[in-house]
Amino acid sequence: MLSVTILCVGKMREKHYIAAFAEYEKRLGAFCRFDLQEIPEQRLPDRPAPKEIESALEREAQEILRRIPKGAAVITMCVEGKSLSSPELAAYLERLQNAGTSHLCFIVGGSFGLSERVKAASSLRLSMSAMTFPHHLARVMLMEQIYRSFTILNGSQYHK
Repeated sequence: MLSVTILCVGKMREKHYIAAFAEYEKRLGAFCRFDLQEIPEQRLPDRPAPKEIESALEREAQEILRRIPKGAAVITMCVEGKSLSSPELAAYLERLQNAGTSHLCFIVGGSFGLSERVKAASSLRLSMSAMTFPHHLARVMLMEQIYRSFTILNGSQYHK
């Protein structure tokens, strides 16, 4: 069975996001083994200088890169990434599986994004939209799209 890991910077605290995420986590159980890992977001002043942001992203990158499962296909979520439709994402995940990939690792950065070093380690830079979303909402949206991909691949009526 395929394993899916989501590495996230920051911890969800809002009950409505936690509940929505948990619902998709439960649904995913029929299709894969799932693991969520939350990495603490580096603290920054209210108006950080570019160098402070860069330094914080680099410290987060060290922890993210350390936690990527060995042999996993890495997909980073970033606004400058490629936009895919739900069927296109499902097809991409299917191609990875058919090529022998047994572990997918999605990475969601914090409020300042991800280090270029983390993005460079990915096989796909994926964008949900050119719009900006709260990172915790983006996490729920990603879970829904992963679930939707599995339902598409399994011929479920969920994706209409």
